[in-house]
Amino acid sequence: MGFVTGMFLIDAPASALNNLGAIPGERFDNSVGVKGISTREGFYPYVSGQAFKYWLRTTLEKGPFGWKAAPVYREEKIAYTDANPILWWDDDLFGYMRAPSKRESARAKREQEGPRENETETLETLTRTAPFRVSTLVSIAPVRVVNDFGVMARHEGDPVPHEHQFYRATLKGLMSLDLESSGRFWYKKKTGFLNLDEVRTKMAEEMGLEHNESDKSYSLKTDERLERIRTLFQGMACLDGGAKQSIHYTDVSPPYVMMCVTRGGNNIFSYVIGADSKGLPQFNQEAFEEVMRVYSDDILSPVFIGWTKGYMDEERKKVEHFLSEYPGEKVKLTHPREAFEMLDQALKENPEWLD
Repeated sequence: MGFVTGMFLIDAPASALNNLGAIPGERFDNSVGVKGISTREGFYPYVSGQAFKYWLRTTLEKGPFGWKAAPVYREEKIAYTDANPILWWDDDLFGYMRAPSKRESARAKREQEGPRENETETLETLTRTAPFRVSTLVSIAPVRVVNDFGVMARHEGDPVPHEHQFYRATLKGLMSLDLESSGRFWYKKKTGFLNLDEVRTKMAEEMGLEHNESDKSYSLKTDERLERIRTLFQGMACLDGGAKQSIHYTDVSPPYVMMCVTRGGNNIFSYVIGADSKGLPQFNQEAFEEVMRVYSDDILSPVFIGWTKGYMDEERKKVEHFLSEYPGEKVKLTHPREAFEMLDQALKENPEWLD
């Protein structure tokens, strides 16, 4: 059992990437605030894991990746995807829960509308625990939020005032991809593992998926599984998204990423990057050395560090000096996009990590 385990940073020099809407009690009704965690130490802006996954899904759907996105359906107050991981790559890697409404009004509407395009018939409630997991992206240090005042004045009469918050921060996130679950689907009567009903099981058989009867699962071919995984990380390498981009234009593609393939799903890189006295990213060499020593038997691949030149160059030099004295080929330092490509190559050369 293998996991892609990683940590990454997003540089937000003047940004409002995830907003909470109107701020109660402010001087203007349309004052927009940013999401954050208030502690005794100060205010930590954050981007929710849901928002980050939305950015990634959108990047993959709009980009030149060949990503096969599931259609989304809505019934009254609920919405769900097609919940077919055999056909749709985001249903596979991002998981799903499909429980169509049993209300008479919803049933009547479905009958009235008839079959929907690309819809797979669903006989029972289906759930799939997402193989790809991501943490909340939280600022590495507390920051002071700026209230920016503006007006809409392209009309006759008094201008319309508005206000929004933004910040300068470095956001840190953790990620994990369960390789065994990627491209492998269960039909166990258990929450999170009833990925396939009778209709989807029949489809898996007709499409020639590998059947593991003892484990009650079907698997895509290794090449197909690797293609989905590779495409996911290609999207991360050129990630696009975030709120207020028309006025803040923040590049949310990670300028720093550290990742490898591990035996377990716990994240081993949480404390390798911290903040210095100025709240800037700081590479903790002692923490990294400890990770490499303590988890040496659990690290299956080289550790790939993608670090964009021009971003925190003094800290990057520390890593370069450390690697010049570190024995072996267990650590690779390069650009983030190249780091994702190296990871992809390592996965191709070691298909057993998917078992």
